[in-house]
Amino acid sequence: MNRKKWLKILRIIISWSFVGVVLVPFGLVVINSLKTTQEAARMNMKWPETFHFENYLEVIEEGHMVRSFFNSLFIALFCVIIGITASAMAAYVISRYKSKLNRFCFYFFFVGLIAPVNYVTTIRVMKWLRLINSYRGMILLNAALAIPFAVFLFHGFIITVPREIDEAGVIDGCGPASLFFRVVFPLLKPVTITAGVLTFISCWNDFITPLYILNDTRKWGMIISVYNFWGLYTSEWNLICAVIVLTLAPIMIVYILAQKYIIAGMTAGSVKG
Repeated sequence: MNRKKWLKILRIIISWSFVGVVLVPFGLVVINSLKTTQEAARMNMKWPETFHFENYLEVIEEGHMVRSFFNSLFIALFCVIIGITASAMAAYVISRYKSKLNRFCFYFFFVGLIAPVNYVTTIRVMKWLRLINSYRGMILLNAALAIPFAVFLFHGFIITVPREIDEAGVIDGCGPASLFFRVVFPLLKPVTITAGVLTFISCWNDFITPLYILNDTRKWGMIISVYNFWGLYTSEWNLICAVIVLTLAPIMIVYILAQKYIIAGMTAGSVKG
């Protein structure tokens, strides 16, 4: 067997090893979510004697998961809409109009990408704006946190779009808004989907922000509801595993459906930028 075949086999083994690192813990959680409390306490990969799907119904009822699901969905969707729209417009202006101010804005977004969030200052500002314990406060804050990374994605893609397209739009009578939304923005579909999915996942998985911002438990999303549920049912690992599966399922579905767009957008931005 020659060297190329050995390298191919080695790559396959390494790839499946990484897959196992991800799938084995998830499989462990799924299997134990279908067990009784006594069986799940052992936390092993052994199949249950009887599949207890009623664990999921109990979790949904006791943990108010339907309300939490729609809270997370509502916040994440509007975060995507606001964050992606603002990021695309900002990246377009920075890419097309070279000036010291725009260059400063570019580095300002870069600082937002690497600097940690100061929650003391953030909470004080949000209290002053009366955004504490509100959906709009959560949406605006999560959108602001997502904008720096999205701007970098859009910036790397927009600089590859020929300026002649803008000039043709202006000749056809497009104003600044119509030029962007009717001519340029449709060309950004791959990177828009990429940034949108990553922003959605980031907002959905956010734990610290709602913990500090939302005082009303009726406004909590899925992630913080899981934390609260774990505190109430510490010894019942079958129910805890069930609520983890319910939390991960929407994210996995979104990622699987949009996987090809995510790869296309990330690749296009890195190669063309």
